[in-house]
Amino acid sequence: MRITIDATSALLRSAGVKGYTYHWLRHLRKQAGPGDEIRAFPLLKDWASLDHEHSALPLAPTIARLAALHAANVFGAPVLDLLLRGTDVFHAGNLVRQAPGKARLTATIHDLTSWIMPEVHTESTLRADRTFEERILKRADGLIAVSENTRQDAIRLIGIKPERIRTIHSGVPEQYFDAKPSARAKPYVLFVGTVEPRKNLDTLLDAWRSVRPDLREHFDLVIAGPQGWNSASTMARVRQEATYLGYVPEAEMPGLVAGASLFVYPSLYEGFGFPLVQAMAANVAVLVSRTSCLPEIAGDAAAFVDPLSLSDMTAQLTRLLESSEERSKLAQLGRARAERYRWERCARESLAFFREIAG
Repeated sequence: MRITIDATSALLRSAGVKGYTYHWLRHLRKQAGPGDEIRAFPLLKDWASLDHEHSALPLAPTIARLAALHAANVFGAPVLDLLLRGTDVFHAGNLVRQAPGKARLTATIHDLTSWIMPEVHTESTLRADRTFEERILKRADGLIAVSENTRQDAIRLIGIKPERIRTIHSGVPEQYFDAKPSARAKPYVLFVGTVEPRKNLDTLLDAWRSVRPDLREHFDLVIAGPQGWNSASTMARVRQEATYLGYVPEAEMPGLVAGASLFVYPSLYEGFGFPLVQAMAANVAVLVSRTSCLPEIAGDAAAFVDPLSLSDMTAQLTRLLESSEERSKLAQLGRARAERYRWERCARESLAFFREIAG
């Protein structure tokens, strides 16, 4: 079975999708059987010259060179059909604008934020996602959803037939399971993610101000992640009311996460929630929103909060910061639950899915 994967997302997309593509592809290669061939290429001109952390991504050199010649043409069918000659399954990314003629078509749905929360996206993002829906998602022979919640969203909002979409949970990199805590001057509560409206940081900052002064004196609130769209006012508060680290290199992130006394994730909507799973794997107690996929992913291994309730978030933060025993209990539960989110399992289930699609 020959599978060709559009790996452009490993270079371009948000941190979660980028990491998914990179680690998923590597583990697909490791799990592939004797009769399997996994190929990948980026639909991006001059991809090799980009300064990105995943430059070691294993790509098919010949295909990559061809794709880089005329990136605009690759988005259409003629060049893509040439590149995919002999392919049984083509796994498309969101830059593909037309399905190939003969290969079976698949794709991964990471979230449905453009449908559920269009107000937190730019017009260009909304247009791109609608194009992906019409030209790929509605035509695909099979789809992967990264959580059951995302699968149900796709069925409900896009009209995907249930039998055409399968839930295959994403994974967490091995280094989080073995992470050594980074040393900081004070114990800290940590948030990791892009500073943008969907992450709900204003409510977190409001709750943090409402926590008792003695607890705020003992713990720092640390926020790690790049500045996102429509976040100027939130960024001003973050810089003033928390310790803001900005973008943290991937190699340093496991230690930062493992060193936290508490990981807090007040997001309004997620498709999978990579930072949540990374914190659980790193043996850190988690306080997470009771919304979208997050209860599904965390199970009974996290404390939950209403992300829109300032009083609830303040109370939960206070309760967990007061009790090291409760944090230790949640950390142990989270570490055990994170075992189900290994990339090996994700790759194994994905290959089985591809074999079914290929027939």
